[in-house]
Amino acid sequence: QVQLVESGGGLVQPGGSLRLSCVASGLTFSWYDMGWFRQAPGKEREFVTTINRYGDSTYYVDSVKGRFTVSRDNAKNEVYLQMNSLKPEDTAVYYCARRGRDDYDHWGQGTQVTVSS
Repeated sequence: QVQLVESGGGLVQPGGSLRLSCVASGLTFSWYDMGWFRQAPGKEREFVTTINRYGDSTYYVDSVKGRFTVSRDNAKNEVYLQMNSLKPEDTAVYYCARRGRDDYDHWGQGTQVTVSS
């Protein structure tokens, strides 16, 4: 079955950086666009970024443009999220997800990112 496992979260000071990773198994990874989402305490899950199956097209929510970069390595079945200039409002559980035919249909368990001094 499809499994997505995130890692790389942690506690970082404002202005710091983190790199999240998501390793996929149980699927032909290069066939699928992938996305990153996040959910802050008391808020709904929100879209952060997506990358197409080839890794040459990306899209970001306005709040992270210029600070976050999504990338992927199809040979390793991994997708990454480089997060720079982190702000307290970036604090959330971050999830990677596979985009199926119509929507995101498989999700990881999430990794906690906390931005605090």
